[in-house]
Amino acid sequence: MRRSGSTIKEVAQKAGVSPMTVSRVLNNQDVVRETTKRRVFDAIRELNYRPSIMARSLANGRSLCVGLLYTNPSHGYLSELLLGTLSACRERQHLLVVDKPDEDLLRRDPQYVEQTFLRSSIQALVVAPPLSEDAEFMAKIAAAEIRYIALGPVHWGNGLSVCIDEIAAAEDMTSHLLELGHRDIGLIRGPAAHAASALRFEGYKRAIEKAGIPVDERLIADGNFDYHSGREAARRLLSGDKKPTAIFATNDDMACGAIGFAYEQGLRIPRDLSVVGFDDSPSAAANWPPLTTIRQPVREMAEIAVGLLDADIMTIAPDQRQRVVPHTLVKRESTRPLLD
Repeated sequence: MRRSGSTIKEVAQKAGVSPMTVSRVLNNQDVVRETTKRRVFDAIRELNYRPSIMARSLANGRSLCVGLLYTNPSHGYLSELLLGTLSACRERQHLLVVDKPDEDLLRRDPQYVEQTFLRSSIQALVVAPPLSEDAEFMAKIAAAEIRYIALGPVHWGNGLSVCIDEIAAAEDMTSHLLELGHRDIGLIRGPAAHAASALRFEGYKRAIEKAGIPVDERLIADGNFDYHSGREAARRLLSGDKKPTAIFATNDDMACGAIGFAYEQGLRIPRDLSVVGFDDSPSAAANWPPLTTIRQPVREMAEIAVGLLDADIMTIAPDQRQRVVPHTLVKRESTRPLLD
């Protein structure tokens, strides 16, 4: 493949059009015929052309145009992710472009990924879950030969990724509730599209089974990593014939939703019900009572990811390409020992 130093004039010559037409295609203007667009994109692919909107900042040879891609529904997670990415990009004088890809187009249009990045000067990507766990999407990113860092527990071949040990973290939280005397521990799982949902469920099961307690499906409810789904899951758990004395919501947004529903039912937290979360997002400390949770250092993980974009992957040993960051059990006022 040709080096990426091609010019817009070379692309125009290859496609048999004017440089102005190439510019219109790159800016997604509707005045260009589809057949012409295809010729332009074919030329861009062959020449490996990357338009430069930041030539001045790239002059020092270090700065990058970094794309942050997300489809995660959790506002708490996204705020920490954005703050960490912004901080690291500012420190390194990188330009940051934040994008939420169109999920329908991702599924329907096989050219969506390639055309989206060929129209920009994005040179590197930080990809957040669940997008970073989508095999088809990540294969397209790899095929486009754009360097990337995947956040989350799924590691792709020879790529780089940053995560925590999701199973160990969920096991630690469940063990904490068991140490407080709880035996009927409800779990609010996240959406199936997130690999972390299954891993956190596995950690919950391991702790329960180690305590000699069978996993009871009546104590399991599904959510979508947002406040509303946490409320609905808590309603199902607290309305069933097997009521939990503690609820482990596998992210903070759902935990806050569970607490909100419990209050509406006249339950006092933690006197009548202990509730814990996962992530230690800003809402965890701001909630009342402040939420016991697992701290997933999303901001620091994002900073590490941006730092790795500067690295030469060939100098990193294969067993070091997935960076596992420590988690922390943060104990606050939403839990208490179970009273007999």
